Amino acid sequence: MKPIGNFIYQLYKWIIFIPVFAVASIIFSIGAALLAILISPKAGSLSGVMWAKTVALFTPMQVKVYGREHIDKKQSYVIIANHQSAFDIFALYGFLGIDFRWIMKKELRHAFGIGPASALVGHIFIDRSSPKAAYESIKEAKEKLVKGTSVVIFPEGTRTESNTLKRFKTGAFKMAEELELPILPVTIKDTYKVYSGGKFNVRPGRVNITISPSIDTSKYKGDVRALMEVSKEALIQPIKEYN
Repeated sequence: MKPIGNFIYQLYKWIIFIPVFAVASIIFSIGAALLAILISPKAGSLSGVMWAKTVALFTPMQVKVYGREHIDKKQSYVIIANHQSAFDIFALYGFLGIDFRWIMKKELRHAFGIGPASALVGHIFIDRSSPKAAYESIKEAKEKLVKGTSVVIFPEGTRTESNTLKRFKTGAFKMAEELELPILPVTIKDTYKVYSGGKFNVRPGRVNITISPSIDTSKYKGDVRALMEVSKEALIQPIKEYN
């Protein structure tokens, strides 16, 4: 972005984008809670979709999605995605086109605003404090992930701020085995160029999302490492193709 363009955008960001982001976050959190109570958790989740689309519109962040033909609307998945920046949330929530829930730390269940709303919508809180608690979390997830409702996990566990992948953690793949669900690889490209961390270090940009064919986890039963390798290759391939 040229200096004059950057100057104008910085004014826009502080005068328009940040206030819109703050107000939208409050309104759509309340909307999610109310819709979940009055209608259903799925209806509440739609409020999150509208929140993400609103943030993307005012950034602005243009999102192009490839590979929708690989989605079976009736099938639930463990969706794995690479993690470039905080804006991955808006890209996935707003544009993936799949009813899904996030995996969240149990401590967030009681976080002001977002915690109660997330619980009502049906997001999954994981308790890793003991094997028994972890089992109960998986049991709760299995009850929610049916009839096309999926879950999204970032197997890297941290943001890369680049079009590269870090080492995967095993949690997402063990969960997929335990839930007996296929893995759906979703590759995100260039959200780190829209938001790269820091205090509201946002700028306009274009983002690509590529949905690859699902992976049948039953073929890798007991071999988590092999499942991780084939999944990682599925995620990195679209980045190689577009570079």
